[in-house]
Amino acid sequence: MGQSMAEDCLMIKALFFSFILTLPCLAQQSSTRHVLSVRASKINPVAKEHPAIKYTFTDKQGKVVDLQHAAVDTRVESRGQLVIWLMSHNKQLFESITSYGLHAIQPHYANRWFSTVPKAVHDAGDCLGDIRLEAATGADHSPLVAIPGPDGLIARSLQLVKWLAAENPEGNWAQFLADDGSDLLWDKVILSGSSHGSTTAARFAKHRKVARVVMFCGPRDQLESWQSLPSATPANCYFGFSHVLDSGWKGDHYCRSWQMLGLARFGSLMNVDLVRPPFGNSRRLITNCDVGNDSRRAHGIVVRGDAWDDVWRYLYTHPVEQTGKPVALDPDCRMDQSRQ
Repeated sequence: MGQSMAEDCLMIKALFFSFILTLPCLAQQSSTRHVLSVRASKINPVAKEHPAIKYTFTDKQGKVVDLQHAAVDTRVESRGQLVIWLMSHNKQLFESITSYGLHAIQPHYANRWFSTVPKAVHDAGDCLGDIRLEAATGADHSPLVAIPGPDGLIARSLQLVKWLAAENPEGNWAQFLADDGSDLLWDKVILSGSSHGSTTAARFAKHRKVARVVMFCGPRDQLESWQSLPSATPANCYFGFSHVLDSGWKGDHYCRSWQMLGLARFGSLMNVDLVRPPFGNSRRLITNCDVGNDSRRAHGIVVRGDAWDDVWRYLYTHPVEQTGKPVALDPDCRMDQSRQ
């Protein structure tokens, strides 16, 4: 009996020390960068295509286009905020975002409508913002499109985060869900996008309060007035970044939107090539980095390349309560875009 008990004790000790030795491996497995993707049509059976506005799950060659992306780095202390990216997946940007301790998703929602708007009303001044809001909410805001709830940004983002919470529990995606799972906790959401996506992000943030809005090369909608509407999201939570050779900047589209959003109240325009972070706590950042005088390259450069880590970190993580001093509106920024 004594010998048997001694053998049992030795076996228990061996198992215990074996477990202790494996703990670093287990920690390494759970503390890593998680990158996931899933089709919108797979996780949401009520999701539909809308060919009338060029929104489909596959292209004409049969290539999947409704693939959604998500990432989180559990090696970094979480900031408890979720970036919802409103344009095509940007791997490099997601790698940076997650290194700051942020979660990130890129949902696929009905956003291909822009080229389908009739020319007769496209520049009417009260058209594009309403369509953007319908594409974001899935509620009826425009007579020009019919985007039901399941195909809007809100529902697609919710379904993606619920799938992530189940598929990747170590990523702690559940922290962004309401207790009953019926909605996202939007006060933990950073809306972000470039060009078309930054414009929709800003429009939706006017309607729904979010933690922050990060706008690359935008917003545009230069003939519309929604940028000056009362905002559910405080004005100091909007951050913009553009290249000065971008046609949207040269045409005064972005500076107009930034001023209408009230961003001049939070500091001067700052050139990130000349000023170090925190860029005077400004909400309006520009660059004139070399793009070979190519306006198309200028349009996308602010979300590409290896030079922007300090800028991106500022845009996504700078405390919103820290702002620059108010400045006068720029008299050279053409606010009335209806006059050529």
